[in-house]
Amino acid sequence: MKKTKSPMRVAAIMGVSALAIAACVGCGKTADKKGDDSSSSSKATVAAKAEKVNTTSGTVTTTVDMSKYDAGKVVRVWLPVAQDYDYQKVTDVKFNAPGAKTAKINKDSFGNKMLYIEWASDADPSTRKADLSFHATREEVTRPKLKEDDGAKLPKDAKEALKGSKLVPVNDQVKDAANKIVKGKKTDLEKARAIYDWIIANMNRDESVAGCGKGDVCALLSTKGGKCTDINSVFVGLCRAVGIPAREQFGIRMNDADITKNQHCWAEFYLKGTGWVAADPADVLKAVLKNGWTKDQAETKEKAEYYWGGYDSERVQLSEGRDVTLNPAQSGPALNYFGYPYAEVDGDAVDYYDPANFTYSVAFQADNK
Repeated sequence: MKKTKSPMRVAAIMGVSALAIAACVGCGKTADKKGDDSSSSSKATVAAKAEKVNTTSGTVTTTVDMSKYDAGKVVRVWLPVAQDYDYQKVTDVKFNAPGAKTAKINKDSFGNKMLYIEWASDADPSTRKADLSFHATREEVTRPKLKEDDGAKLPKDAKEALKGSKLVPVNDQVKDAANKIVKGKKTDLEKARAIYDWIIANMNRDESVAGCGKGDVCALLSTKGGKCTDINSVFVGLCRAVGIPAREQFGIRMNDADITKNQHCWAEFYLKGTGWVAADPADVLKAVLKNGWTKDQAETKEKAEYYWGGYDSERVQLSEGRDVTLNPAQSGPALNYFGYPYAEVDGDAVDYYDPANFTYSVAFQADNK
């Protein structure tokens, strides 16, 4: 499935060490259209453009070592592969898995790319090593002029973004919470902003959560604490509950040499008349915790304005979608999301938070400027 282009494009695209992941892997290190039913959002609206802004570019390299497992086992690995979006250009995709029976780039039903690697049961365990690299250029996204057109029809990708998932359901609990938050708000823009502001005021980043979090919206409406997938999934779920299309996107920050633990999740909502609009309340709350800010001080408000309609350039999107079936399909259940390498040994999933059983690293080499 070809990726649709996001209308929030800011400008034309101009086109390391081995480290076993720790149990706290993920969530990064910094935070400081109009159209017919079958059209894509790229055709549905005019792309919102602004002046040329910051870009981040360089090479991302993932290495995997599955040699610890005994001979006689079938070992399968799926690695996320970045691809082009309006605000992201990916080139020079390379991989190396010399001892593998299979090494091939596939796509799943969401259009996500992945490198699938399989070592047969007769493979020498010492050969179960592989690497994947790609060059990425990512542009900063700044807030477009937010225009509404209630008469516009939703494009296909926006309609899909109204549907719930296992941990982000559109049920009575989520609808009741959302309706209280948006009470008195008339437009989709007012409602989305009310949800965004409510999350910043009422939720907090919880560093004890593993990885980027599960994004279990019903539980999070009670606990109100988590990491990026948790916080941004609440935004997505509450938007969907009041009829605003919204979706999560999963990637990794390009902000250090070793980015093994820098996974990140962010969000978008669809505004008729504008298109897809950025939102990342999780990065606001990360900055609040990191800097010891209060919710009402000027720095917090400034950060909240930046991530309302904008993203920094130090991220590369790897995937989107929840309840993911890989290609070829994994033996285990659908993945909550595909933001990390995934592996199975004789059909049993390997915990990607467990460095004793799943050793991989992700490195970033910035381009010389």
